[in-house]
Amino acid sequence: MSNSPLVVYTKLSPNHSGKRTKKIDTITIHCMAGNCSVETCGNLFASSARQASSNYGIGTDGRIGMYVEEKDRAWTSSSPDNDNQAVTIEVANNALGPNWTVSDKAMASLIDLCVDICKRNGIQRLNFTGDKTGNLTMHCYFKSTLCPGPYLKSKFPYIASEVNKRLGAEATPEPFIVQITASSLNVRKGPGTSYAVAQTVRKGQVFTIVQP
Repeated sequence: MSNSPLVVYTKLSPNHSGKRTKKIDTITIHCMAGNCSVETCGNLFASSARQASSNYGIGTDGRIGMYVEEKDRAWTSSSPDNDNQAVTIEVANNALGPNWTVSDKAMASLIDLCVDICKRNGIQRLNFTGDKTGNLTMHCYFKSTLCPGPYLKSKFPYIASEVNKRLGAEATPEPFIVQITASSLNVRKGPGTSYAVAQTVRKGQVFTIVQP
C-alpha cells in the first residue's frame, strides 16, 4: 500500500492504530476549524495527548501534508469502522465560522489528492449519497459535529463530479429530496393517467428520488 506522491511535508503522528483491518474504499473529508499550515497541523497531531490524527492535511496554500501512512488507521472520524476503510483528509479553513470556507488552492489540491487516492487504491468512482452509505463521506456522519462546515458540505457533489470526470467514471444522477405539496398525488404504473394507480401519497410526505 503506497502513499500519495503529492505530499510535500511529512510528520508522522503516534496517534493511530497500526495496520488497517479493511481495504481502502472510502474518502472522508474534514475541516481543520482553523487556518492551519500543514506544519502546524502536523505539530498538533504529533502530541500523543491529543489522541487525534488524519492521513493527510491540506493548507490554504494548497500544500499537502501526511501524518499517518495509508497502510495505518488514523484517529479522525470518531468511528473505528470508518477509519479502517477510509483515507481521511483535513482541509484548512481560510475563514472561520459561520461558513468555514476553504481556499480555491486547497479545493484544487483536495480534488487532486482524491483522484490520486482513488487511482492507487482501485476506487473506480466516488459515490456521494448524502449519508454514510456512500464512499465519499464527512465527519458529521459519524459524530454530532459541524465538521466539515457548511462550505465544504455544499461542495461534496462538485468534488465527486470532478474526481469522477478525471477517473473516467460514468456520471450518475445525484439523489434529491422532494416533498408532496398537493393534498394527494397518485403514483401510476406508467407515464400517463391511463395507467393504473400504484400508490397514493399524501401532502407533507417526503421522498428521495434516486433516478430519473
